[in-house]
Amino acid sequence: MTAQGDQVPTVTELLLARADDANPGLVFEDRQWSWADHVRECADRAALLRSLRRPGPFHVGVLLDNVPELSFLLGGAALAGAVLVGLNTSRRGEALVRDIQLTDCQVVLTDSRYVELLQGLNTGARVLDIDSAAWHVTAFRHQYSQLAAVPAEPDDLLMLIFTSGTSGEPKAVRCTHAKIAGPGAMLAARYELGPGDTTYVSMPMFHSNAIIAGWAVGLAAGARIALRRRFSASGFLPDVRGYGATYANYVGKPLSFILSTPEQPDDADNPLKVMFGNEANPRDVEAFATRFGCEVVDAYGSTEGGIVVPRPPGTPAGSIGRMEGNLAVLDPAGSPCPPGEVGELVNTRGAGQFAGYYRDSAADADRLRNGRFWSGDLAYRDEHDYLYFVGRTSEWLRVDGENLGTAPIERILLRHPLVAEAAVYAVPDPSTGDQVMAALVVRGEFDPDEFAAFLADQSDLGPKQVPRFIRITARLPRTATYKVLKRTLSAQRWRTPDTVWWRQGPKLEFGPLTPSCDPIRLDWGARSVRP
Repeated sequence: MTAQGDQVPTVTELLLARADDANPGLVFEDRQWSWADHVRECADRAALLRSLRRPGPFHVGVLLDNVPELSFLLGGAALAGAVLVGLNTSRRGEALVRDIQLTDCQVVLTDSRYVELLQGLNTGARVLDIDSAAWHVTAFRHQYSQLAAVPAEPDDLLMLIFTSGTSGEPKAVRCTHAKIAGPGAMLAARYELGPGDTTYVSMPMFHSNAIIAGWAVGLAAGARIALRRRFSASGFLPDVRGYGATYANYVGKPLSFILSTPEQPDDADNPLKVMFGNEANPRDVEAFATRFGCEVVDAYGSTEGGIVVPRPPGTPAGSIGRMEGNLAVLDPAGSPCPPGEVGELVNTRGAGQFAGYYRDSAADADRLRNGRFWSGDLAYRDEHDYLYFVGRTSEWLRVDGENLGTAPIERILLRHPLVAEAAVYAVPDPSTGDQVMAALVVRGEFDPDEFAAFLADQSDLGPKQVPRFIRITARLPRTATYKVLKRTLSAQRWRTPDTVWWRQGPKLEFGPLTPSCDPIRLDWGARSVRP
């Protein structure tokens, strides 16, 4: 099922269209449900949710991994007119309380893995454990025939999904039926998915990528949805083969993690046709497509959904798509940036699919200014209007009076054959502004002299982009959606047990930074590498 013309389906409509579908609908480990069975399970959950409703917003929190119950509850919320709140399973204590209270959850549904996280917390919400006997008795006594689905409109709210929180406290994004069902139907049609396909969902379903680019795609296509409780790099290829997955989604670094598993000569012998996601680096995109024999589409995406970037055939490698129609790259004053100049990616015609943040009018006002949606993402366009991601506005570095994005520097660092992961971020300059620091995960021993020679050979690395500090670490701090926590790295600076190398003067030479040394108190000489 796809959207016809301007008419966008609702999740409720997509579910009811599968009510009599005997084709496989959901598989998890060794259990499987037809689509008809899946819809009945959703209807049972809808009846249960309606019985739990209290006065106030009909908001239901779910603190779960990618288990069948989460799929049933999402469908149940659609049928019952409830709003499902995806709670991040990595949040703890007062941070978890904050998320539950901010989103006005009446009840939080969890399981034996996470119920202890909620014990002793004053959330104001009722907590139910789906692994308890009482849950099963209550949930399955309702009959499908007794339920009439609550009518839904495309603009009706279905989920509250938190942002990753890489630059501050996560914000709850309002996700409507249209925002979930519309892209699902579009992607199912674009890649010609149908009942004979299997969509593999291993990204966490409390995040928008798994819901919009994974679960909704399978629902719209009438394909089988294969759930993985939690992502596993070593389990990816066996799952793809075992489930017969033809489509999968990702966000962040999973391509890199999968590529780090031992390569086998038959890796391309698998059914996967499309790997769709965002925020992978071009090197990994190319390597993954070659090794596993599939198409990798690294598109632009955000939880807010205020911008859609088209990717016409022939889009250059590394580009997120083409600047067309209502898209623009603007400077802070709102003027268009010329080709090659970094600015913020903006929807000049309004909010797009962005329905606002929940209970955060200040954040809404920051995103929507003068009738335009400001994405918070930095980009530049080439002379043919193809767009290239540069980083977040919160990650912008100010070095010697020049604004620098982090993504171009990271892409250059990743060219080095021993660099597996790279994160670039700001640290204080002793005079004013920022200096560039990079945290690297490397394969083997790091040779500072060889790395300096490598940097010198990179013709597109500007003098102010050369890192002042290099931190060698075994692991980068990440969110539960595999995004690097640069604010953590930036706050740590060089105060870390990891080895840190630095350039004290203008020459491209790195020396060890001893634990007793405070660079802020030293004379750095020239601020950037001399050309």
